[in-house]
Amino acid sequence: MRAFGDLEAAIMDSLWRRSGSATVRDILDDLASRRPAYTTVQTVMDNLYKKGWLRREPDGRAYRYDPTVTREEYGARQLRHALDGAGDPAEALVRFVEKMSDSETAALRQALAAYEGSDDPT
Repeated sequence: MRAFGDLEAAIMDSLWRRSGSATVRDILDDLASRRPAYTTVQTVMDNLYKKGWLRREPDGRAYRYDPTVTREEYGARQLRHALDGAGDPAEALVRFVEKMSDSETAALRQALAAYEGSDDPT
């Protein structure tokens, strides 16, 4: 799975920050500092829709878009893809954990404990 390009990532980030759906114009306003053309944003959002990353509903003559996955789900897919590309996924995980902060390691332990159904996060 290929990571998002720069504009794709900016569009997805804008959509993830919203509590609801957005039109191309809404996203264009969010990206004002980048100054992309309306048609460029429209094309990229249409491509993200065709790739399955966005869903859309008609809204007058336009569409309203929202993501099909959360930011966290996307991150999990990226991690899975990275592990699939590692020669030894277990070794890659060990090296990844070695680079984590103490608070990240603690959060990982808690998540694993919850996943395993344990009340003891140690």
